[in-house]
Amino acid sequence: MEETTRVFDLAIIGGGINGAGIARDAAGRGLSVVLFEKADLAFSTSSASTKLIHGGLRYLEHYAFRLVREALAEREVLWGIAPHIIWPLRFVLPHHRGLRPAWMLRLGLFLYDHMGGRRLLPPTRTLDLRHDPAGLPLRHDLGTAFEYSDCWVEDARLVVLNARDAADRGAAIRPRTRVVGAHRVDGLWEIAVEGAAGRESVRARALVDAAGPWAGQVLDVLQVKASARLRLVKGSHIVVHRLFAHDRCYLFQNSDGRIVFAIPYEGDFTLIGTTDLDYDGRPEDVAASPEEVAYLCAAASEYFAASLAPEQVVWAYSGVRALYDDGAGKAQEATRDYVLALDAPEGEAPLLSVFGGKITTYRRLAEAALARLAPHLPVLGPAFTGRVPLPGGDFPRQGFEHLLKSLRRTFPALDPALLKRLARAYGTSSFRLLEGVMHEDDLGDWFGAHLCRREVDWLMDQEWAMTAEDVLWRRSKLGLRTCHEEARALDAYMAARRGGR
Repeated sequence: MEETTRVFDLAIIGGGINGAGIARDAAGRGLSVVLFEKADLAFSTSSASTKLIHGGLRYLEHYAFRLVREALAEREVLWGIAPHIIWPLRFVLPHHRGLRPAWMLRLGLFLYDHMGGRRLLPPTRTLDLRHDPAGLPLRHDLGTAFEYSDCWVEDARLVVLNARDAADRGAAIRPRTRVVGAHRVDGLWEIAVEGAAGRESVRARALVDAAGPWAGQVLDVLQVKASARLRLVKGSHIVVHRLFAHDRCYLFQNSDGRIVFAIPYEGDFTLIGTTDLDYDGRPEDVAASPEEVAYLCAAASEYFAASLAPEQVVWAYSGVRALYDDGAGKAQEATRDYVLALDAPEGEAPLLSVFGGKITTYRRLAEAALARLAPHLPVLGPAFTGRVPLPGGDFPRQGFEHLLKSLRRTFPALDPALLKRLARAYGTSSFRLLEGVMHEDDLGDWFGAHLCRREVDWLMDQEWAMTAEDVLWRRSKLGLRTCHEEARALDAYMAARRGGR
């Protein structure tokens, strides 16, 4: 195979948001790139987030001003390059007597409005919950709230679209390929990998460890001593049937100092999270515990008029955040900033390890990673990721309704609800996905929840999907609306199609 003898400029271990973001940036600036991911893209932490592009209001309490400023500035940048999967949300923060005082909330939100160069997102305002619709589902003794702006993101799709764009720019994206060893030879990394085709060897001038919770294990495989420490922190979320009718979100303060979000989710549901607990297990074994589910239900019940019980949870998920260990006493106080550790002995190939970070700042992290590696790489082209749209995102930030109307005019025979879902997932790429479709029968077999064979084929051919889980829980969240029989039928179809290639 060609890739067994080719020397890449950059090899990346890890197919989460940081690895995919670095791959896109590097490939678009002229480097030859290969990315290895031992499972599916966005398999772990990057599909288990709270799904927000946000500045991190609570980080101001820990004086993380640089991180907050960078994250706030990124909100409108990311909205601009991916308006199909990123869009603004308004958050309602009720004032709860006995917790953070109103003056502190006002000060924090004033900084939030003015630190990050906000231009299009609306500013903070004060609400009277006794008269505003946002107060209807809440306890009647909550009188005042503050409403501010952040953004929503389809987190796993953000990863896949970065990988897709990287591949379109020449990168080799290799999911389900495990790095089993690597060593430095003659100024290069010699990397042994195992995938569907068996074991092979790849060479690269520089190597990035962006394996998230597995970053420490990768360093062990590479036999490189870490210059920074990881702190693994578990975050769990629950999904319940929709608790309120409007499209705003809530940010609730807890008596333990934590905050919990309640967010409209997938039309018919509410997403509630998250927890922050130190974690010492295997990242692949992480799951929401009964105690965490009960905690999130109790936290929401402190604010909603109707109490929430664990029996109402329709889905729970958990991820492991690989944070830089700054020595903070509590998991919730550990920094969300990123640290890039460069191991580059004189005359030997460099290794850059990524510690920490958050989905909001992935693009800036990628730029910083290439800046650290620049002395060891060919000359880089200009930075571009903040102005060039991701696949399907080449329409104005506030142009989604126009895009949807255009889809409906082009494909009048198709269900408007299906077209809206496709527009949200694929943006302008929906026209390519549906090319030649005149009637619903042209979409092929159906697997439940408006999922058709035409879309599954697209996901397999364009987005590296191989199993029903890839499709139902990462490329989409249609798993919330499909039964076991439908998922099994989808798996059987995908396996047969893979076998026929």
